[in-house]
Amino acid sequence: MKARNRAFSNDNVAPESATYAYEKHCSMNSSNLPTITIVTPSLNQGSFIEHTIVSVLSQKYPRLEYIVADGGSADNTLEILAKYSGDLKWYSKKDNGQTDAINNGMRMATGEIVAYLNADDILLPDALLLVGEIFAKRKDVQWLTGQCRIIDDTGKTIRPLIALYKNMLLYSRSYGFLLMTNYVSQPATFWRRSLLETCGLLDESLHYVMDYEYWLRIWESAPPMILHTDLAGFRIQSDSKTTSTGHLDEYIEEEKRVIARHSRSRFWSWMHDAHRLLMTGAYSFINR
Repeated sequence: MKARNRAFSNDNVAPESATYAYEKHCSMNSSNLPTITIVTPSLNQGSFIEHTIVSVLSQKYPRLEYIVADGGSADNTLEILAKYSGDLKWYSKKDNGQTDAINNGMRMATGEIVAYLNADDILLPDALLLVGEIFAKRKDVQWLTGQCRIIDDTGKTIRPLIALYKNMLLYSRSYGFLLMTNYVSQPATFWRRSLLETCGLLDESLHYVMDYEYWLRIWESAPPMILHTDLAGFRIQSDSKTTSTGHLDEYIEEEKRVIARHSRSRFWSWMHDAHRLLMTGAYSFINR
């Protein structure tokens, strides 16, 4: 009921939308910056995980906690993790999937700010300094999200029109539009750990849209700050769970469950289905 009412009120507008430029050097004393914890769930991503790790560690963020929650990889992942043992925390044990791994990492987190970055995605240079400074200066901001590039196996930027479309939707700062489509890019989203205490962890019954459900849930507590700046890169590759056509039916079914949970309005359910149909056609055209 709360989500349904908020979807049509001005209270759902984010506190502000802003454009920030990257700064080569942090303008704040490092002791004033919040600790940031990044959690990376991992399973047999040896082809990409080192790129992910380097993208995080090369940030040179002075108050970083980096946790890799591995689900028992059988490829070269553990060898790579051992290589960086002095710079991050990691473990490897069988879990109940990606969402379980993320939650396990979040339970270990001690940072004031938290986020998760999948084992094939990357942070862009200076992203953490930007995020840290904003959270340090703006105590009212509970979570923020920025722009995200789409990259391929080699790290090359692809699908610029899709990224542009999501970036345009960010300007709406609308909970209603979020019910229509998930325009919040997971690799470019950060939130205060205090939200974990008030809103809980990710829903482990969801395996494909756990991030989408979480954005809807925490927006009910506080709208995000929107940054019109590229913070991360989302990699599309053949083994990606959310880009595999073999899982499309399960993905759509989970989305429907999430929409029903957060809005009883038939209008937004219809809008979501219509948008899904439109975007499926657009992706089919792009991939021809």
